[in-house]
Amino acid sequence: MFSILRWFRQFERLSGMQVFSLLWAGQFVSLIGTAMTRFALLIWAYQQTGEATTLALLGFFSFILYVAFSPIAGVVVDRLDRRLILLVTDLGAGLMTGLMLLLYSTGQLQIWHLYLLEALTGAFEAFQVPAYHASVSVLVPPRQYARANGLRALAQSATNVLSPFLAGLVLQVADLSAVMLIDLATFGAAWITLLLVRIPRPQRSDSAEEARGSLSHEMRFGFRYIRQRPGLLGLMLIFTGITFIAALTYYGVMPAMILARTSGDELALATVRGGLGIAGVAGGLLVSTVGLPRRRVHAALGFAAASFLLGDFLFAVGRTLPVWTFAALVAEFFVPFIVSAERSIWQVKVPPDVQGRVFAVQNMLRNAAMPLAYLVAGPLADRLFEPAMQPGGVLANVFGGLVGTGPGAGMGLMFLCTSILGMTICLLGYAIPAVRRVEHDLPDHTPEAVALEAA
Repeated sequence: MFSILRWFRQFERLSGMQVFSLLWAGQFVSLIGTAMTRFALLIWAYQQTGEATTLALLGFFSFILYVAFSPIAGVVVDRLDRRLILLVTDLGAGLMTGLMLLLYSTGQLQIWHLYLLEALTGAFEAFQVPAYHASVSVLVPPRQYARANGLRALAQSATNVLSPFLAGLVLQVADLSAVMLIDLATFGAAWITLLLVRIPRPQRSDSAEEARGSLSHEMRFGFRYIRQRPGLLGLMLIFTGITFIAALTYYGVMPAMILARTSGDELALATVRGGLGIAGVAGGLLVSTVGLPRRRVHAALGFAAASFLLGDFLFAVGRTLPVWTFAALVAEFFVPFIVSAERSIWQVKVPPDVQGRVFAVQNMLRNAAMPLAYLVAGPLADRLFEPAMQPGGVLANVFGGLVGTGPGAGMGLMFLCTSILGMTICLLGYAIPAVRRVEHDLPDHTPEAVALEAA
């Protein structure tokens, strides 16, 4: 007993980046398990219906309660212990996986069950995401924001490499229930690391005093804070557009396009997803070791434009696995730079003790684009673009030479559209002075951050 207590106490001496690294490791392991389950369920759902709409609706329902609960989640994150919030939300997400496992094991799992449980999981994530995001600001100094955010992007990208491969490997020797059992084990690993670390409360700021009041007043504070700062408002709106356009194809129809163009080849889809992850890992490693440009807005907008222009275009015109894999490598390499740069701007400009409220509103407004994109992506593919790009379709003669015809060609044309639209909206950010000068015009929240910005 005493040896166990001594083992636990040694973690109390950890601080700063050490605590973040331990927290990050636990969340990384949990993320892999969750992604394995979602990949396996995606394959299972497509096998049941064979429609892109089914897969797009899975994404829609995963975000609908996330958006609805975000305003109150921000208040809760700033009021309560952020570690406690992470513990509760991880437990809730684990229970959703447990319910899916029970339904599948008893032969009762249906598509509508997935929609419902994905929605409930999204409700837990509405609290988990801003709590994790805001914890970074109190665990590491501003000079290490880029490194910490690079590691978070690295975890997401590494998950894209490992989870399809691991899920596919498990499905070769077992079934969906084995994948979900592994997911539950990874939730346990995340819980253990959360029990070992301590996340300090942020110091009170003038902004926090302004936010104090009733629940409704504190919920509105995040909206007011962003609205009163045109640079942050403009940056959020630009990334709302980026999120919507990316969700239409990368998240909404890319799996269905690969499966349609390969006659349901699961290995091909896993290979492309793996390519996305490998490139993201490379980009994440580079961000976490080398860092970002001094003007982070250039990394956020410029690299996003490059990702859309190169990646989406190659997905559009590609008709073979090597081309899609190269498209994945090109597109995803820039993502850790984009994500780390945008997160770092917000972390430096928003005081830590109100980041829960502000980040929750930011996530809500930006991610409201996700369910909308998922909702329209499937019908656009199944009812409009796919029929139009079949041999003899109304658009086949116009675009067939570029994206081909037949199954999946309509979704390829959708990628061509998002390539143009995505690049355009990124470059639009440079035309808005408040966005272009957001790092110069808005004050930083700490003396250390100010010194860093001036360096």
